[in-house]
Amino acid sequence: MVRAVYPAFDGEGFVKTVLEGYQSLELMQRGQKIAQGLHEFLPKDYPKALAILMNSLEQAHDRDMGQSLGSFLFLPHTQFVASYGLAHFELSMRALHTLTQRFTAEFSIRPFLAQQPQATLRQLECWAQDPSPHVRRLVSEGTRARLPWAPRLRAFQKDPAPVLALLERLKDDPELYVRRSVANNLNDIGKDHPQLLADTAQRWLQGASAQRRWLVGHALRSAVKRGEPGALQVLGFGKTAKVLVRAAQVTPTRARVGGRVDIAFEVHNPHSRAQRVLVDCCVHYVKANGQTSAKVFKLKTLELAGGDTVPLRKRLSLAQLSTRKHYAGVHRVEVLINGRAQALGSFELLPALAQRAEP
Repeated sequence: MVRAVYPAFDGEGFVKTVLEGYQSLELMQRGQKIAQGLHEFLPKDYPKALAILMNSLEQAHDRDMGQSLGSFLFLPHTQFVASYGLAHFELSMRALHTLTQRFTAEFSIRPFLAQQPQATLRQLECWAQDPSPHVRRLVSEGTRARLPWAPRLRAFQKDPAPVLALLERLKDDPELYVRRSVANNLNDIGKDHPQLLADTAQRWLQGASAQRRWLVGHALRSAVKRGEPGALQVLGFGKTAKVLVRAAQVTPTRARVGGRVDIAFEVHNPHSRAQRVLVDCCVHYVKANGQTSAKVFKLKTLELAGGDTVPLRKRLSLAQLSTRKHYAGVHRVEVLINGRAQALGSFELLPALAQRAEP
């Protein structure tokens, strides 16, 4: 792509340099390695190098960007701007505006926020009204203080006010793609400022559309799982539910890694008046060091008429996954009723059976 617009580009030297140690790198590190190779083999003058790189983008017109990870082709371009363009703010902002419509610039905007926060926030304020939903999403996603795969934005963790001002502009965005990002950002803010999250959610619910109500619920999901009173109060679950949990079963009581466990119980309303109840399930997974870590699974919001009984079930897979490793030991199981825990039982997890070698 580069050589098509810059014939002097040493493609062979570039590829050889990039492939040195490439296979041992993680995905984001690979993008950075390619960006470093581009810097080495393009002109050392950043404006000239960036112009070549941006002119090369159209060479990808015949590639299917809809394929899984296809847009990661442009990850090195965004990392090139983040690594070498800090001294050329306006030029780099124009490049990121274009690039984020091909591959998200949420990672690459962060060095600018860290080093030139006021100028970058002003730019993001303008972009919050951009016609492109990809650009508007960059405003909310790039300012997430706890963005996965990215360094923390410590200043915004301490004072999220500048971020909230941007989210205010985007909370009723016509695109779910953008609103989901706003919710994720607000969810991040709540991990450091739970009361601010609850207050913002309460304010946003005043006269809210169905779309904004969904956004608020999504933003509160982690706080609800943590049982934070403010978040539960906002959603109408602040009071202790006057219900009974009955017929609890955790089967089998001894399971093996790779198997499964079924959790079953009933929620009964013994009173004559109706109750609205939030029901979740919490499993205290054993970690490698023998300590436990709670994981909350969403179950259901129940509208219980007087005398009603509702059976609920949850099946746990104990398969080893890249996102969760299972370790032997006793796993406690609880039900959360309006954020308040009640014991359901426990199961003992045993190691997986050794595989027999084929003769």
